[in-house]
Amino acid sequence: MSSNHLQELQLLQQNLQNNLLQKQQIQNQLLELESALKEIQTTDKAYKIVGKIMIASSKEELIKDLQDKKEVAELRLKNLTQQEKRIQENIEKLQKEVLKEMQPKSK
Repeated sequence: MSSNHLQELQLLQQNLQNNLLQKQQIQNQLLELESALKEIQTTDKAYKIVGKIMIASSKEELIKDLQDKKEVAELRLKNLTQQEKRIQENIEKLQKEVLKEMQPKSK
C-alpha cells in the first residue's frame, strides 16, 4: 500500500475539516447579518461601530452595508460548499484506490 495515498488522504481530510470550520463561521456570520437587518427595520436611530467607537449612521446606509456583507458571505458559503463537494469526491476516490491496493492479489 502506498504511504503517499495515505498521506494524501489525511491531507484531504484535514482540508475538509478546515473547510467545514470556515463554512460554520460563515453560516454564523450570515445569521448575525440577518438578525441585524431584521433589527434595524424596527429602530429609528442607527449606529455603526468603527474601531472602538460607535457613531450615528443613516439607517439606509447601514442596511446597504449589511446587505452587501450578506451577499459576500452568501457567495463565500456557496464557494465553500462547492469546494467541500470536490474534497469529498477526492476523498471517496482515494479511499477506493487505497481499498483496492489493500485487497490481496489473486494468482
